[in-house]
Amino acid sequence: MTRKEAQGTARVFDPTTRAGTVLLDDGTEVAFDGPAFDAGGLRLLRIGQRVKMSVDDGRVVALTLVTLPLPE
Repeated sequence: MTRKEAQGTARVFDPTTRAGTVLLDDGTEVAFDGPAFDAGGLRLLRIGQRVKMSVDDGRVVALTLVTLPLPE
């Protein structure tokens, strides 16, 4: 497994499914699912918020605000 951290800006968020997308600084759009959102401990995400993600083998496994720590 290859785990890395990435940062970007929330582009789309659906509070019902807790899924959405993040626009990375290089312009790449990355999708995340409800379990990845839940793993980061957030309750809400606004479009335009800066976030950081834990990415494992190309899949977002946790997402949180840049000012908060990612879960281990």
